[in-house]
Amino acid sequence: MAHDDTSPKHAARRAFLKAGAATAAAGALGAATTAHAAAHAHRAEAQQDPMTATEPFFGEHQSGIVTPQQRHTYAAAFDLTTDKRADVINLLREWTDAAARMTRGEAARPEKPGDGGDENPPADSGEALDLGPAGLTITFGFGPGLFMHEGKDRYGLAGRRPAALIDLPRFNGDQLLPAKSGGDLYVQACANDPQVAFHAVRQLARIGYGAIQMRWGQAGFLSGARGKTARNLMGFKDGTNNPAPSDPALMAQFVWAGAEGPAWMQSGTYTVVRRIRITLEHWDRMQLGFQEQVVGRHKLSGAPIGKQHEFDPVDLDAVDKDGNPVIPDNSHVRLSNPGSNDGQRLLRRAYSYNDSTDFYIERWPPWRQETEFDAGLLFIAHQRDPRTAFVPINEKLAKFDLMNQFTTHVGSAIFACPPGAKPGSFIGAGLFDA
Repeated sequence: MAHDDTSPKHAARRAFLKAGAATAAAGALGAATTAHAAAHAHRAEAQQDPMTATEPFFGEHQSGIVTPQQRHTYAAAFDLTTDKRADVINLLREWTDAAARMTRGEAARPEKPGDGGDENPPADSGEALDLGPAGLTITFGFGPGLFMHEGKDRYGLAGRRPAALIDLPRFNGDQLLPAKSGGDLYVQACANDPQVAFHAVRQLARIGYGAIQMRWGQAGFLSGARGKTARNLMGFKDGTNNPAPSDPALMAQFVWAGAEGPAWMQSGTYTVVRRIRITLEHWDRMQLGFQEQVVGRHKLSGAPIGKQHEFDPVDLDAVDKDGNPVIPDNSHVRLSNPGSNDGQRLLRRAYSYNDSTDFYIERWPPWRQETEFDAGLLFIAHQRDPRTAFVPINEKLAKFDLMNQFTTHVGSAIFACPPGAKPGSFIGAGLFDA
């Protein structure tokens, strides 16, 4: 778990959105510009009501990557069941249109004559009606299976697979579940309301019926006071040392793909998703001092051990009166720190999850076998190249991190998230250009 790291009234707004939806393709660019301006105005309103917040869908980069993190997510992966390239392109076009609509607080599809009648299903399932856009972002990614599946190049894309979209190696201690891993297409919906996030994925799954099937889905949540770093289920502040998403230079260095890869991926990013189960019952019996040694930070303040404030720099050279490292050699903070990894950094966008309980067998003493919480961390990390970022960092963590006594990676996936779509086009269009 590498973490070291005056608004318009509703009626007027809805009338505006309906008018925007009816404009011709030639006016799409102007509509997108207006949407950006509207989103800026709504951010002030969202300080009081996060359900009215909007984030633009179209842009240079996909939203939901450097966007300030919303409170809820629903991430999902799908397998493609069609062998037709045209079906994939059509799906991505429909998804792009639906995503743009839903991020504006509209239904995924416009109502057509006959929709909702006794003989036809409604255009939208309806559970998010009147909830507002809630800051919804929808991010899409492409998995290795889009390029090659069981030795078959289904869509003529094998030669366009980025070198950075690797098949992740098996890491020490992995206990990966196929039902929680992989996928040809990735959808990450983040919002300030859990039903809005789930609704978005649900509608996209519905649109894709016949061309895709669900591989896995995972809900996540983020809790914390506004303006403060959120805490994970271990009780520690999570993400303190993240590179600032508001810093374009840092994002260009560590997150956005550049000219080193294919042109269709430039300004995109590579996303690793790991479902990390935490044995909370075991962790909760550990002394506070030991917990802090495991993490390498003070639990209450979030400061590095030996410091007073959360954002004090991590001093990997500090030693105590006996010459021992103040921050233990096998602590999570030391092993994941850029100073221990040739300066490499990940942009973490992690969420906690709680999936009730199930039977579980611990892989560390006391090797209990009993019904326990199925809870932990949905680790999502964006980076410019996983070969130089996630893989070497996690290899080190998997072998030496003291936190491994309490965590097990049970799900894993990697995706190439292309740049943002342009109005009138669709997500990933560059990949399919002749």
